Amino acid sequence: MKINRRIFLTAAAALTALQVTSLYAADKVTMGFIYVGPKDDYGYNQAHAEGCAGVQKLSWVKGVEEASVAETTAVQETMRNMINLDGAQVIFPTSFGYFDPHILKVAKQYPKVQFLHCGGMYTEGKHPANVGSYFGYIDEAVYVSGVVAGHATKSGKLGFIAAKPIPQVLRNINAFTLGARSANPKATVQVIFTGDWSMPVKEAEAATSLINQGVDVLTCHVDSPKVILETAERRGIYVCGYHADGSKLAPKGYLTGGEWNWSKVYTDYAEKVKAGKSLMAGTIPHLVRGGLKEGFVKCSNYGPAVDESAKKDAEAAKAKFMDGTMVIFKGPLKDNAGKEIIPSGKEYKQQDLELESMGWLVEGVLGSTKS
Repeated sequence: MKINRRIFLTAAAALTALQVTSLYAADKVTMGFIYVGPKDDYGYNQAHAEGCAGVQKLSWVKGVEEASVAETTAVQETMRNMINLDGAQVIFPTSFGYFDPHILKVAKQYPKVQFLHCGGMYTEGKHPANVGSYFGYIDEAVYVSGVVAGHATKSGKLGFIAAKPIPQVLRNINAFTLGARSANPKATVQVIFTGDWSMPVKEAEAATSLINQGVDVLTCHVDSPKVILETAERRGIYVCGYHADGSKLAPKGYLTGGEWNWSKVYTDYAEKVKAGKSLMAGTIPHLVRGGLKEGFVKCSNYGPAVDESAKKDAEAAKAKFMDGTMVIFKGPLKDNAGKEIIPSGKEYKQQDLELESMGWLVEGVLGSTKS
């Protein structure tokens, strides 16, 4: 008989004294992972679940997971259960909408537990000391996908299906476009925003619409690329994945993709916690970022349709990211309304905070942030 963990919430208080002791144990680190969708979505949630599986290869790490938790008070309940019932010392609520108010509220209730949110929303002096943020410069891998897509397209029309026009998403759309236009200067990227992270019906409709308009390479920034990958494969066009390796869903048309490598990130955190470091003491940074060079992100293997010319240019771009010489966003650069957004001689490197408040689409993108 399967029993919902939540029915135990009323008994949690009786266990508090025992669990507080476990929070300080250095020989075992218990980490809680919360996902907004299923663990096998070939996307955002699967990438984090793979990270949890990776860190648990350390014999002294215990991972506690709960999937398909809504961005409501349900996630607060899940966090409390992981602390009170499982003795979690560190919680990773991975979805964007978990942060405010849910993480912030529970973090104040459990000041000795560390809460690490994926997405970059922590502000020094504003948020609790036991809250931190981690994210990866996946736009680097997305740029490489764009390079490959620019080589693969015959129509010059690429498509990008996205959830919401927030900075992290716009950054990927722009990076993909700049990568594509480095290989094919006349290429355009038509963007469709579905309105939310998981809208499989709208994603299928968007993919079909773009293909009907002559788009011959698709990519996306949604929680699960599954429907988009399958639609592209069924219609005989190329596709670049996102979040996790989606090549099994599109064995003929899969070009490459940007993947997270959360195993690396979670392992780094686990080792710090085991060593007695913490956000509260300032020995774990409140903001952690990394890209291809740091191993936070990676590129999917090339699919069978990728030719040697595309591989050569993609590998050259990767090499520049690895040695730190590649800058994606540099002037002169115009937005897709013709306004100069970065003047000649100026550039934004990955760690520049201006990129985390991006509100524009670059020249070559067909679409609007108002969509």
